[in-house]
Amino acid sequence: MVHSAQLATLTARHRVPTIYAYRENTLAGGLMSYGANFLDAARQLGVYVGRVLKGDKPAELPVQQATKIELVINMKAAKALGLTIPTSLLVAADEVIE
Repeated sequence: MVHSAQLATLTARHRVPTIYAYRENTLAGGLMSYGANFLDAARQLGVYVGRVLKGDKPAELPVQQATKIELVINMKAAKALGLTIPTSLLVAADEVIE
């Protein structure tokens, strides 16, 4: 995450289409991301920590996975790479960055 902008710059310079796991990479200039919402995952982690601090045994807590998966597309990056994003993918996206 710390190097999102630098990574986006390098992939654009070398014309490498990239798909990331976090929307922050797409906001920094990457082509697209598909993965868990980082803030939602951090919120779930906080709930778990709270339960442990209140006395629940970690081994007895249920395993959970991300509840919110996002598809984010950066059209500026797509245009810079000379890519046409299919309409069906744009419609399915949670966010399209112009």
